[in-house]
Amino acid sequence: MKTIWMAAAAAGALGLAACAGGMNDGSAPSALASGSPAAAAAPTTATAFMAEAARSDMYEIQSSQLAMTRGASQGVKDFAQMMVRDHTNSTQMVMDAARSGGMTPPPPPPLDARRAGMLDQLRGASGAAFDRLYLSQQRMAHQEALALHSGYAQNGDNAALRGGAGKIAPIVQQHLTHVQQLQPG
Repeated sequence: MKTIWMAAAAAGALGLAACAGGMNDGSAPSALASGSPAAAAAPTTATAFMAEAARSDMYEIQSSQLAMTRGASQGVKDFAQMMVRDHTNSTQMVMDAARSGGMTPPPPPPLDARRAGMLDQLRGASGAAFDRLYLSQQRMAHQEALALHSGYAQNGDNAALRGGAGKIAPIVQQHLTHVQQLQPG
């Protein structure tokens, strides 16, 4: 469990410097609050991309830790376990790519208000209602993450991070396909 929390902290590590440094250059994904998957593709600067990737992974890890204990179906619990593992790995991939690209990964940011609210919604749900809410949130989060990584892989300003994002995008697509298969109807 300590390893999971350290991984979540590391995921968040990537974003604090971007937040502290101010992202008023138009490259920050300010439209993310709208929940639009296309908005997640906005960052083209390394610091903005790392911040959003960190928040995305941190949410995935924390929400999935909840699902591992509160999920009603074994399918949801198994998916959640895969999310913790894979998003811990993607956090490490982004950090490694940043270092490879000559950057020092920044310390962890707090989770943004939108994602913190999503976690609060999950904490208030139980049973089959929890599973439905978790899967719905996962679908949206993975649509956003796919747009984020695909967008940066195509348009990012740091070659090493572009390569890392390009390796993560297919994994996120697999997650999206999986969560769609788990959702009823």
